[in-house]
Amino acid sequence: VSKMSITNTPTSNDACLSIVHSLMCHRQGGESETFAKRAIESLVKKLKEKKDELDSLITAITTNGAHPSKCVTIQRTLDGRLQVAGRKGFPHVIYARLWRWPDLHKNELKHVKYCQFAFDLKADNVCVNPYHYERVVSPGIGTLMVKDEYEFENQPSHSGTDSHHQTIQHQPSRPGGPQEFSSPALLPSPEGSSSASTSAFSSLAAGASTPDYWCSIAYFEMDVQVGETFKVPASCPTVTVDGYVDPSGGDRFCLGQLSNVHRTEAIERARLHIGKGVQLECKGEGDVWVRCLSDHAVFVQSYYLDREAGRAPGDAVHKIYPSAYIKVFDLRQCHRQMQQQAATAQAAAAAQAAAVAGNIPGPGSVGGIAPAISLSAAAGIGVDDLRRLCILRMSFVKGWGPDYPRQSIKETPCWIEIHLHRALQLLDEVLHTMPIADPQPLD
Repeated sequence: VSKMSITNTPTSNDACLSIVHSLMCHRQGGESETFAKRAIESLVKKLKEKKDELDSLITAITTNGAHPSKCVTIQRTLDGRLQVAGRKGFPHVIYARLWRWPDLHKNELKHVKYCQFAFDLKADNVCVNPYHYERVVSPGIGTLMVKDEYEFENQPSHSGTDSHHQTIQHQPSRPGGPQEFSSPALLPSPEGSSSASTSAFSSLAAGASTPDYWCSIAYFEMDVQVGETFKVPASCPTVTVDGYVDPSGGDRFCLGQLSNVHRTEAIERARLHIGKGVQLECKGEGDVWVRCLSDHAVFVQSYYLDREAGRAPGDAVHKIYPSAYIKVFDLRQCHRQMQQQAATAQAAAAAQAAAVAGNIPGPGSVGGIAPAISLSAAAGIGVDDLRRLCILRMSFVKGWGPDYPRQSIKETPCWIEIHLHRALQLLDEVLHTMPIADPQPLD
């Protein structure tokens, strides 16, 4: 009789049931019993033919990683995720949550040096031994930067590619005031000196009238707008969007009283969780801050936050946790981006027209010949792309992107789109001085 059998710890020769039963005793309790059982059963069955790996798993789990153990591998799926009991997730994360850290976020795992089949190594097999991974949490100011398996693929930075969104988490900040990122170094101005662009901006601001309404909010369920667009007067710099049934008005937009004949049970359930919702606050001439008042996180698409996190605009989804208060829009940065994009589009369109006419620009002129691909992409920037800079989107309760089964915000049950009027006003002025043609199809 082997030593292990005496201690009631099973070996790979024992029946699946008793192995599962033993491994169940070591779970951390973050998942339901049913889910844990299904996940463990599925793993034990896959390892039944690989006795040494199954023994390695049993040893690792039953001794809490006290002894070094070998890789425990399963085959990598096409999208890298594993389906268990109707839910999809990354396999190494599922099992690390199950047996080590119930509140683990998928991007907090780093494999140990001696793991040969770690998830990030992109081998055909993936190691799911929870003791072959360590948990790393970034120290950011209430911000958890989240890396993803798509990180190293060439991802187009164009916001049309919803499938490459990645979730960046924003926790409530430490006591001591709201979170504001202090990194102006990230934002060089087109003139090369910040004072020049600032003065151009102030004179623009001085010459322009403030719009009567600082924003308008449209509410959607999946891809259908429900109810009228709600306009927020400039006299109400703070507006609350919540799930209650009071009549809307002034500084409060209540989503609870809106009816939709196409509403499904799933949407109905999600709406129950909007609760106190969010508060949007317009500061200064048009910066916007969000406070999550709900008991559930909200998910935001914000070019400002993308940029602060060092990401391409439209490339990430930001998860804002309950009671977090965070800046999601910066008017100056938006204005600068509009000017840069409009100028780029104009120059590219001119260069493209010259190329079509046969006057191929020399290497010294805009773009030269080499970057013809990016030239047509730049000439393809249309008014809609610039308008997108002036819009925020926010989903209640449910996220989207690679971490979730929903690819785009239009697949989430309840979300809002916020049009920022001062930014749109500035965009009109930019387009007035630099008109850009909407992209023409190339013959």
